[in-house]
Amino acid sequence: MNNGFLSTIIEKCKAFESKTTFLLLFFASFFIRFPFFFRDYIDRDESTFILVAQSWVEGNLPFTELWDVKPPLTFFFFASIIYAFGKSMITIRLFGVLLVAISSFFTYKIGLHLSTKKIGFWCAVGAVVLQSLFGSLQGVMSEHITMAFFMPATYILLKNRSFFMVFIAGLLMGIALMVKLNMAYAVLFIGLYLLFQYSKEKEYTKGFWNTLAYGLGILIIISLTILPYFLEDHLELWFNSVVRAPLEYSAARRYSILKLTPILVILSAFFFIVWKKRYIDFKNPIVQTLFIAIFGVVLSFIKGGRVNGHYLIQLHPLLIIFIGIVISKISWPRTVRFKQLLWVLFLLIPVETYLEYGNIIKNKITKGTFFNGEGISVPAYVTENNLDKTNIFFLEYQIGYWFLNVNPPTKIATHPSNICKDEMFEFFDNPRKTSVEELKYIMEVLQPKTVVLRKGRRIFDKKEIEENTYIEAYLAKHYNVYAVVEKAEILQRLEGF
Repeated sequence: MNNGFLSTIIEKCKAFESKTTFLLLFFASFFIRFPFFFRDYIDRDESTFILVAQSWVEGNLPFTELWDVKPPLTFFFFASIIYAFGKSMITIRLFGVLLVAISSFFTYKIGLHLSTKKIGFWCAVGAVVLQSLFGSLQGVMSEHITMAFFMPATYILLKNRSFFMVFIAGLLMGIALMVKLNMAYAVLFIGLYLLFQYSKEKEYTKGFWNTLAYGLGILIIISLTILPYFLEDHLELWFNSVVRAPLEYSAARRYSILKLTPILVILSAFFFIVWKKRYIDFKNPIVQTLFIAIFGVVLSFIKGGRVNGHYLIQLHPLLIIFIGIVISKISWPRTVRFKQLLWVLFLLIPVETYLEYGNIIKNKITKGTFFNGEGISVPAYVTENNLDKTNIFFLEYQIGYWFLNVNPPTKIATHPSNICKDEMFEFFDNPRKTSVEELKYIMEVLQPKTVVLRKGRRIFDKKEIEENTYIEAYLAKHYNVYAVVEKAEILQRLEGF
């Protein structure tokens, strides 16, 4: 009786401790990310997800009316928020805070199994920072969504190997996969490692059933994303958009492997030193699982041929655990006050956050609103000056379509750079076969009355020479600058053209 009572008390204390830790991480994430709630857009990918999600809310499955090269659950996340709360950038960014808190909390939980509470907590804080700063990470990216499911799934597999819990982990892995398809390597390798572990321990029956549970959970989620397309007779569109297009995109857009050399060298050197110095026990199954997950993520970078800043969100919550443990094992000079140094770093690192707090306060004083950015100010200007917004083309700040309650001119124009990805046109039966044909259709057939672009900047990537040459010449001949709003140019079509 006493033992049972004590066990209950201990479990309750642990639960309270976990809730407190989660809240601390949530508030840390909220503090760092809050001033960016009022920004029009932080990364153009986020704006694209919102546009496709809005179309879904209005009854159009992703890829049918608007198209982008992401699995359906990316858009489902945004569509759910818009459906429940309406058009609210603040709500979307608040859910971004929650995503970061969730993945960071499970960094803490996994770190706790490999080290101390203190190390686990600081690793989690590091995960919050690395998912929120340095680049375009303050928006809500598909990587944030996928890691909020991948990290708890990994923790479940490390903590509990019952059939039901492995099935739950499979469901979570399936969600992570249907948000970010390149997680397939990590998800597959973890599944194979589980099978290997059961084989090694000669638990063949349990290994069979648990591997089945893991795979079944993943397949159920994939099947659920297919179901609405099957019911609407768009099964081929799902397969082409979710499977074939990303593979073709990676093959066509590959960069030199040399561009990945720095990250590969740093990671290889880090793990070699860790292994050589025996800072971490690589015979530990938890360590092996995390290492395999990291290997899977890095392999996806290699296969994709490049690493954008926000791709690293898939790496940070896993890698920071190793980094935290290694730092704790290093013998620092007694003169170094490590705890105080950590607090100083924690206070100094969010410089971007402090600057953004200053920016929104300044914006409130000068313009009367905390909301800022051309994606907000340009639609406001278009509306106030009665410019044509039903036939408008955003070559930048495309979140403006959302605020104006209109769609991009064509299915592929949800993200301006998608227009140049003509290798993907065949996967959604686009009538035009090349990016220049698509541009000519928009400019010469649809003839947008209003065009928005960024002042003084090249419209497309410098590699898109033919597309830049065409659009620049066409705009120079058929449009003039009507207004400059902050860094945006609003062009109007000349009469008679």
